[in-house]
Amino acid sequence: MIEHYFDCPHCWEHQLKMIDPSVNHQNFIEDCAVCCNPLEFDLMIEDHTLHSFSVIPIGQ
Repeated sequence: MIEHYFDCPHCWEHQLKMIDPSVNHQNFIEDCAVCCNPLEFDLMIEDHTLHSFSVIPIGQ
C-alpha cells in the first residue's frame, strides 16, 4: 500500500489515503472521512510509485 496525504477540498482537513498500487489508473468516488461530502479521486501509478494524484469536490 502507498500512503498519500491530501486536504479535503470541502472541509480542508488533512487526511491520509491508502492506495493499492496494483492498479495503474484509478478513478473512484468516496465520501470524505471527516465531512462526508463526496470526492472524486484520480490516480496514476507506475512501478508501484504514485505519479499523479488529484481529488476534486463533487457537487460544487
